[in-house]
Amino acid sequence: MSNIPETGRTTRVKIRLVILQILVVSLLLTLGGRLWFLQIRDGQQYTAEANSNNIQQVVVPAVRGSILDSRGVPLADNETKLVVTVSRTSMLSQEDGGVSVLTRLAGVLGMTYQQIADKVRLCDAKTPPPCWNGSPYQPIPITDTATTQQALQIMERREDFPGVAAQPTAVRHYGSPSGASAAQVLGYTAPVTDQEIQSSMKDGQPTLTRSDQVGASGLEHTYDSQLRGTDGITRYTVDNRGRVIGEANDTPAKAGSTLITSIDSRVQALTEQQLNLAMVDARKTYDPVTHKNFKADSGAAIVMNVHTGQIIAMASEPTYNPNEWVGGISEKDYKALTGAASDYPLLNRAIQGQSAPGSTFKVVSTSAAAQAGYDLGASDYPCTSSFNIGSQVFHNDENESYGNISIGRALEVSCDTVFYGLAYQQWLKDGGNHPKDPKDWFYKTAHEFQLGQTTGVDLPGEVPGRIPDRKWKQDFYDAMKTTWCKEAKSAKHDYVTDIAREDCADGYVMRAGDSVNYAIGQGDTLVTPIQEAKVYSALANGGTLYQPTIGKAVVSPDGKKVSVIKPKAVGRLPDSKATLKYINQALEGVITEGTAAWKFGGWPQDKIPLHAKTGTAEVYGKQSTSWFSTYSKDYAIVMTISQGGTGSGGSGEAVRHLYEALYGVHGSTIDKSKALLPNPEAPLPRIGAGGVVQQSSDVLPATAPARLPAADATFLNTPGGSGLPPVAGTLAALPPDRNEKLLLGRRYQT
Repeated sequence: MSNIPETGRTTRVKIRLVILQILVVSLLLTLGGRLWFLQIRDGQQYTAEANSNNIQQVVVPAVRGSILDSRGVPLADNETKLVVTVSRTSMLSQEDGGVSVLTRLAGVLGMTYQQIADKVRLCDAKTPPPCWNGSPYQPIPITDTATTQQALQIMERREDFPGVAAQPTAVRHYGSPSGASAAQVLGYTAPVTDQEIQSSMKDGQPTLTRSDQVGASGLEHTYDSQLRGTDGITRYTVDNRGRVIGEANDTPAKAGSTLITSIDSRVQALTEQQLNLAMVDARKTYDPVTHKNFKADSGAAIVMNVHTGQIIAMASEPTYNPNEWVGGISEKDYKALTGAASDYPLLNRAIQGQSAPGSTFKVVSTSAAAQAGYDLGASDYPCTSSFNIGSQVFHNDENESYGNISIGRALEVSCDTVFYGLAYQQWLKDGGNHPKDPKDWFYKTAHEFQLGQTTGVDLPGEVPGRIPDRKWKQDFYDAMKTTWCKEAKSAKHDYVTDIAREDCADGYVMRAGDSVNYAIGQGDTLVTPIQEAKVYSALANGGTLYQPTIGKAVVSPDGKKVSVIKPKAVGRLPDSKATLKYINQALEGVITEGTAAWKFGGWPQDKIPLHAKTGTAEVYGKQSTSWFSTYSKDYAIVMTISQGGTGSGGSGEAVRHLYEALYGVHGSTIDKSKALLPNPEAPLPRIGAGGVVQQSSDVLPATAPARLPAADATFLNTPGGSGLPPVAGTLAALPPDRNEKLLLGRRYQT
């Protein structure tokens, strides 16, 4: 008889079934618990995330605010252009991925298929430009130079161009009706970088998106947050394949604010022209030292309001057209602007070009002499043809000798040996090579003039210049000792190697040669044109040092809020009223009977007193740098030309033309009706309804004569009283064979 139960199940089978039942129940309980967790406990969170996955945002760029001159004339504005865009989503939804549509579009626009395909592909780590770094749901711009005929072809044949649109769009435009470029002042916009997106974080969210254009340099960069406005957002509902199935809601864009500057576009255009013409003329001038014509490879000019520090004009050469950046710059154009052969036109030489100031620095040395106790009224300072320190001979310019003269007369005729003597005596008083509690008046005074530091001008990238005092010498020695001592072991005996041997031994010591060279603006001293304009403005206004500014006011899009940027006094010169008067009289003498007199014959000095200091800075391995720093009761004008010759010879005529235009001077007579800007203190332009800034009526067409007539202001009598000769198109092409390192300096002893 069998022991098998009637059910046919053994004990082992029963146990297995029980275990299986337990496993099934456990799995069901786990699944149920997980469903409860997802649908009930965290249901709202996952529902929201699911919904958000079905919403895609498209950024509607805000219209960027305008940059205007002091009269309301646009310097950087927006112009309407026909922009052709392609919807990437629409292309992907087509059977061939949009190849046929893009091919037809290329034929209409005169482009190749690959050029368009590259623009609509998405940027990533492996995809080089051109590519699209914005939202894939954003219409992607293909060109902003479409003609009306091309746009009509696209819009009239919509069935052949699904996902393609051609519509008027605001595009950035640079330039004024008077022909002013102001390229380095205005700057340009460029696509936002990942670093900028990260730095824009606010409350855990970036305020910038990948499709944004931001200010990359100049005023566009400094005032980017005000000019950029707030982008709008259109939200679309999409299905799980990314196809748009409806519109959710949108947030309208808010236009950027308007920036009113202190720049006068007429003066700006004239300054650019005169700097360029001065460089062209310098290249025609023979250099007796190198026996070649001067290269005049770069330069800068500034016109500043001496009572506020506001900049009326700022020019830099070589220059460029900022419109090249609009819509994205090509690789070819970018290399042309940044390669060594270009001489780096993106640099703003007015704030980034630093070089030895030459004799224009002697106003600082005169102030230092007064503080050190030297008698400015005495006339017994020997102006000899040379000055000896041991076996080293320091020569006066062209070995001139004027006998015993005053310090003021030394400023007028730019006598180096008088300042050599002053600096050498002070060096001895301070202890020579073994100083004991040195007073260092010549270095201390330069710091009191706020040299060796940035001016704080509202432009990015300003460099500080350099005052080579004892601390700087020690720091520089510590950094360079190893290099110098390595060079010193060479068997060569050229200038560079001999200097390295000296510096290796005791480069930290303030030598007598360092001090006397420093007193005439040579040696390791570096200044920028903006620093010179700040100093000479202070001499003109009675001693107040102002922070240079270009921004004058920010106007909200609706015009209801006007934020005025007030002038800011940041210090005073260390001079007494008597010292300032003494320096002013000497600098007036430079115009009437000193080193600039040959360029200012017949100037109405009794009615419009001008003051000036010329400078010819020697640079090792190069031709001399021309400096000409001047001021009137209203303006300071500084012009400098690298490898441009003497101060007055390189820039004297150009600076005179600027003063003639500003004041309406013709020969020795003054006609205020022809004055371009007889008074720099002008109110803000009128702001109308809706934030519209009313510009002056005296705007000129951009056509140009070959050049300005010498010492002739009749051209100022233009229709509407604008006072500016049209100057567009007069910038001469500059030779590409230059390689000036503006941001470096090296001691040069005469």
